[in-house]
Amino acid sequence: MRVSLVDAGSRTVRLVVADVEGGIPLPVHTVKWKLRLSDHVGPDGTIADEAVEWLVEAVAAAGATARRWHAAGPLAFATAVVRNAPNRQEVLRRVASGTGIRMCTLPGETEAELTFLAARRWLGWKTGPLALLDIGGGSLEVAFGRGRLPDFAASLPLGAGRLTRDYLMAQDPPGPGELKELRRRIRHELRDVAARIRWERPRTAAVSSRTFQQLARLCGAAPGRFGPFVERELACRDLGKAVRALAALPAAERAQLPGITAPRAAQSLAGAVVGHTALKLMGLPRAVVCPWAIREGVLLRYVEDGADWWEDATAEPVTPAPAPTAALSLAGPPA
Repeated sequence: MRVSLVDAGSRTVRLVVADVEGGIPLPVHTVKWKLRLSDHVGPDGTIADEAVEWLVEAVAAAGATARRWHAAGPLAFATAVVRNAPNRQEVLRRVASGTGIRMCTLPGETEAELTFLAARRWLGWKTGPLALLDIGGGSLEVAFGRGRLPDFAASLPLGAGRLTRDYLMAQDPPGPGELKELRRRIRHELRDVAARIRWERPRTAAVSSRTFQQLARLCGAAPGRFGPFVERELACRDLGKAVRALAALPAAERAQLPGITAPRAAQSLAGAVVGHTALKLMGLPRAVVCPWAIREGVLLRYVEDGADWWEDATAEPVTPAPAPTAALSLAGPPA
């Protein structure tokens, strides 16, 4: 069976077309559109009208590409930048009416559960009790569990992009005062979650997301060109050193460091501070870098639990405005 998935994040819209025979999502085609939605939100989080149009165009292109690859779907969801927007419902309506694809937002806790499932499937049962951290543009997802799905999942407003806008825009590089305020905010948000993770005492900690992958490369992990099966770790001590290195440089110069790409250079410091503070407060000296995350989690859950699961997991389903198109279906866009 071939399925497709569209993930609208704070920086990109990504399409994954995957074969899922045997219950393993094996990508056969991927493509992304760089929209940087988080750069086009108002002070209250409202997504600008022109950015919504770009999103509609990208989702339409993703649907057309999925059809060319003869894939069912796409399963389409948006993360924190849309989920937290005051005009969320209008954004989702415009996507549905303009593309014939029903996009949803997933609760942050559901994103944490799905990313945990992806890490569990990738790392296997030998990891034992597992803690999972994932830094996105708008939120930090944390989960812990002993089985297939987590016993505990949380989503915190500690995304790298969000914190960069809130705390690190006054000067470049930021001063000690800005970093102090940022750390205070992170510790406050993490207090209860970190206490729970310390109490659970996980055998293994895993981190996922592009932010953690780039930070791991900065700290000495193998580059991505070596493939996903190379073991990569991220040590809390090394991440602390990375925070100091990133804080000493203006955003433009951070892109010269190993692993840090130009589009993510500005928010790399906030991501490093979140990651280091979280690992330290949770008592996790090191973490395994997992190449699977939310997208693989959605595909795994869809394959293992069926289309009914996706129907139930869809938050606030949107009915598009009447249009001369065929009725929408989770099976895919109109023919």
